[in-house]
Amino acid sequence: MKAIIIGATGASGKNLLDIVLNDPDYLEVAIFVRRPTGITDPKLTEVVTDFDNLKEVSGQIHGDVLFSCLGTTLKAAGSKENQWHIDYEIPLEFAQTARRNGVPQMVLLSAYGASPDSNVFYSMLKGKLEERITALAFKKLVIFKPGLLLRKNSDRFGERASATTLNFLNGLGLFKKFRPMPTELLAEKLAKAPKTGEKQVSVVSLDEIFSY
Repeated sequence: MKAIIIGATGASGKNLLDIVLNDPDYLEVAIFVRRPTGITDPKLTEVVTDFDNLKEVSGQIHGDVLFSCLGTTLKAAGSKENQWHIDYEIPLEFAQTARRNGVPQMVLLSAYGASPDSNVFYSMLKGKLEERITALAFKKLVIFKPGLLLRKNSDRFGERASATTLNFLNGLGLFKKFRPMPTELLAEKLAKAPKTGEKQVSVVSLDEIFSY
């Protein structure tokens, strides 16, 4: 298979890239990035991309599966408008282009609670993206909706504090399905998704991801 990855420089995307480069089922890997990563591998093609002008690279969005791990925080984006552009518009345009180019499968990293009707901006954004990508009718689409993710060496205080609290509650037998998930484990499940089952659209959420 040939994998296409957007968001390969984020925590989950980096882990996914490592896994597919070492997975013999993936013969080629193309990543679309804003600037060179310095990663070299015989299987890897790195496409430096102006994400505000995807038409320049549209002819290179070919393969067997598109993985979308692209996303940011409101703090990093600086505004809701920028976050909407990064988390919604760019992944959607990539998906649309991939579908036009005959890419049969897509694996979308979304978030627990995503819903187009949510009153929470981030959840609404992710829900609308799921809705639009589902409508593209890929031959196979797998949507992952994890809860709290554990990023290796994370410097986000809120993330570390939430993980500590959840781990404590999990130890008491509470909120087990909300237990934090290491990005390395999530990436393993993302890479596995194109190789499992025949259902056209699958949604995998929270504790389901651990056993996927």
